[in-house]
Amino acid sequence: MRPLANLFAPIPATSAYIHIPFCRRRCYYCDFAVSVVGSTKRGDTSLTISQYIDTLLTEIAATPLENDGVNDGATYPLKTVFFGGGTPSLLAVPQVETILNALQERFGIAADAEVSMEMDPATFDLSHAQGYRSVGVNRVSLGVQDFYDEVLAASGRFHRRADIMRAVDCLQQANFKNVSLDLMSGLPHQTLETWQDSLQQAIALNPTHISQYDLIVEPQTAFARYFTPGEAPLPSDDHTAQMYRMAQQTLTASGYDHYEICNYAKPGYQAQHNLTYWRSQPYYGFGMGATSYLHSQRIDRPRTQQTYHAWVDQFVAQKGKTNDPVISVQEQVLESLMVGLRLKEGITLNELYQVYGEPGLRAIEKAILPWCGDANPQSSHPPRLPDRPALVHVQTDGQDYQTVTNLRPNSRIQLTDPEGFVMSNQVIVDAFNALEAL
Repeated sequence: MRPLANLFAPIPATSAYIHIPFCRRRCYYCDFAVSVVGSTKRGDTSLTISQYIDTLLTEIAATPLENDGVNDGATYPLKTVFFGGGTPSLLAVPQVETILNALQERFGIAADAEVSMEMDPATFDLSHAQGYRSVGVNRVSLGVQDFYDEVLAASGRFHRRADIMRAVDCLQQANFKNVSLDLMSGLPHQTLETWQDSLQQAIALNPTHISQYDLIVEPQTAFARYFTPGEAPLPSDDHTAQMYRMAQQTLTASGYDHYEICNYAKPGYQAQHNLTYWRSQPYYGFGMGATSYLHSQRIDRPRTQQTYHAWVDQFVAQKGKTNDPVISVQEQVLESLMVGLRLKEGITLNELYQVYGEPGLRAIEKAILPWCGDANPQSSHPPRLPDRPALVHVQTDGQDYQTVTNLRPNSRIQLTDPEGFVMSNQVIVDAFNALEAL
C-alpha cells in the first residue's frame, strides 16, 4: 500500500481531468464552475460549446509533458482520463473524439487506460452512448442523486426516475461494463425510508461502483437562500449521519467494498482516476475551473469562460508556464495526510517522519490517539474519549495500537468504518492542527 505522499521519489503525471462546464440548468446545491446553456443546446448546436472546445484543445497542445522530475528517458502515457463537469454528456461524439485524439497526440493514452465520463440522465440516448463507447470512453459516472421525483425536483435536477432507468438501459445496450452511480444524501424531503429504498434501487441496477455524497449547503447557492442545514425540509444532522451508516451497511452487505469515505466498488472496479487525487499523485487539469497538480504546483484555472479564454492566451504566450507558487514540502505532507485518511487503506507515516522528525510523530500521536481504542495500561498515552466509539485504528509492525507504545515511521493510521468516516473532519482537523503548530 502506498505511503503518505511520495515526496522524495518523484513520479510521472499519468492522469488528466477535462472540465466540460455546460449544464442545461444549475442544480440548487451546485457551486461548481458551470455555464447554463438551456434545455435545447448540445455540443453540435451551440457556438459557445464549440468555441470552448477550441480553447480547450489549444490548452492541451500548449501544455508541456510533465514527468514531475522523472528523468529516466521513458515515456508515460495517460492511464486515466476523466471528463467531468458540468455535463460532459452534452458534447457531441466527434467533440469527445477530438479531445481524446488531442490527448493521445500530446501525451499518449495507454491501451488499457480508464477513460471516464460524467453523464446525466435525460441528456443522452442510445446513439450517444454507443458513440462515446466507440471513441474510447469505457467508464461512466451517472448522476442519479436519488430515485424519488419529489426529491429530484426540489434539488433542481433536470431528470426524473424514468430517465434514470432509460439511461441505464442505454448504457447496458452500448456495452458499458464499468458504470458508477452517484447518489446524494441529505437532500430536501429525503427520509430514512426513501433513502433506504433509493439504495436498494441503485443496487438492483447492478453498477460496478457507487458514490454516496452528503449534501453540503454552500454559500451563494440557491439552497443557501432557501434552507438552513439540519432543518426541514432538509433531514436533521442525526438523520444524515444515519443515512451514511445505512449506506455503509447496505452497500457492503451487497458486495461493495467501502474503499474511500464516499465511494464503494465491486472487486476490481475502484475509480483509478480518483485514486490519483487521494494518493497525492500528480495530474493534468484542463478547462475552465480545472486544477492541475504538477512539479509541486497546484494550478487553478479561472471559473468563467471569458477569463478562462484569456488565461489560455497568456498560457500559450508564456510557452506553457505559469506563475503559481511551489507548494512547500510541509504543505504537501499536510495535504496528503488529509486526502490519504479518506481511504480505507489509510496512511503510513514514513514521509511525515522525514519532514517533521520525531516531533511530528509525537504531535500526531497526541492528536489522534484519544480517538483510538482503549490504550494499553502500560502506556503513557491517554485513553480514547469516553462514551464514544473508536474513530482511528493504528497498526505498527502488524500489531494493533493496544500492544504498541509509540507511533513509529512505519505505523499505519486508518479511520474506522463507519464511525471514523462519519467523524473524519474532526480527526483530520486535529491531526492537521497538531502538525501546523510545530
